Amino acid sequence: MKKLYLLLVCAVTLFADQTDYIKGMEYYKNKAYTKAFPIIFDEAQNDNRAAQYRLAEMYENGHGTPVDHEQAMYWYKLASTRYAYIEEDKVEDKNTSYLSHIGRQFGNESIERGNEYLLAKMDTDTPETRTLVKSVSDEGFFGLQPYQTNFFLPLSYGWEKPPRASASIHPNNIPAGEEGRFVHDENTEVEFQFSVKKQLSYDLFGCNEYVYFGYTQKVWWQLYSPSAPFRETNYLPEVFVSIPTSQRIDNASGLKAVKFGFVHESNGQEGYRSRSWNRLYMTGMWQWGNLFMATRAWYRLDEGEKPDGYYEGLLGVDGANESGDDNPDIHNYLGYGDIKIDYLYKKSKFGFLLRNNLRFNGENKGAIEFNYSVPFLDSPNTFWYMKFFHGYGESLIDYNREVTKIAFGFSFSRGLF
Repeated sequence: MKKLYLLLVCAVTLFADQTDYIKGMEYYKNKAYTKAFPIIFDEAQNDNRAAQYRLAEMYENGHGTPVDHEQAMYWYKLASTRYAYIEEDKVEDKNTSYLSHIGRQFGNESIERGNEYLLAKMDTDTPETRTLVKSVSDEGFFGLQPYQTNFFLPLSYGWEKPPRASASIHPNNIPAGEEGRFVHDENTEVEFQFSVKKQLSYDLFGCNEYVYFGYTQKVWWQLYSPSAPFRETNYLPEVFVSIPTSQRIDNASGLKAVKFGFVHESNGQEGYRSRSWNRLYMTGMWQWGNLFMATRAWYRLDEGEKPDGYYEGLLGVDGANESGDDNPDIHNYLGYGDIKIDYLYKKSKFGFLLRNNLRFNGENKGAIEFNYSVPFLDSPNTFWYMKFFHGYGESLIDYNREVTKIAFGFSFSRGLF
């Protein structure tokens, strides 16, 4: 019954014992390379693509074996061009409960297997892609890994001063001559973003799928104004599942995986400053050598409307705090999806974001963003970072305001997809 269940879930499920390889990886992570090398070598010869990648690393760096760049290149290319690495269930006691099986999926062993599978799935035949994939697949602090780009930009300049409204006054209902109730902040501010993900499970349903929890926080800080307030903070918790494609689809199109998720975004404000929305989304994750692309489409979950008079600004702050949709027209500005493209060139990374509402009747709105990063003094995890943005949706509070900004600073990770 279990085999039939897995076939129904994944269509095809193959089985292989990975106990020896996991033991080899324990030696590898503990830097006992001489013990790890023969185990990983045997697994690589048995067509374990993750083992082939690790073996190439050992040849390249002289871990447990003399440095041999020719062998390193051979195994790197084999791992990336003839991918067939498929996880299988271990031999288990037939009396083991399904609940115990689920429990193991949320342990360290499952996370390690998932990281190795990611290395095997991605094309890593150039130094740039190897560096990027390894940086986002290795387990980090408490199992946390970087998600979106983490950055700190001390110089962010907007061509127009952003308004900071009172929570008690609707921006569309300010009496003439009382615009002073809105504070116009400085053109220059600080931006930073913190983004991590936690792998919850790998291969729970036998599809080599990953289950993640992600969290991103974006902050716009008016550091250069007298009181230095945080002008806006956006919070984005999400849960998503990433399912790798078959090798046939990968070879034909470059589609590596499909991601399904739920994301909430809000700014934690009250009254007329409150903004929030919930979305279900699907993302296609593509790779062609050093070029990566994520194509995302989303569906906004409907919310009930606020009380009568809210959208005209006729309620006091108590009425504005009642539950309901803070921004029912947000899709008119942010559309129903976006496209992200990243290109690696030597040590540099070029990024591009495109978003559009696909309305061509005079109400067309969207956004573009370019970003660039290059290592800071050859650091492996700190980069010079530059970002240019033009359009709608730069922050939730300004979702319906056209913004043009350029920012400079540092990033501390490079996102993948």
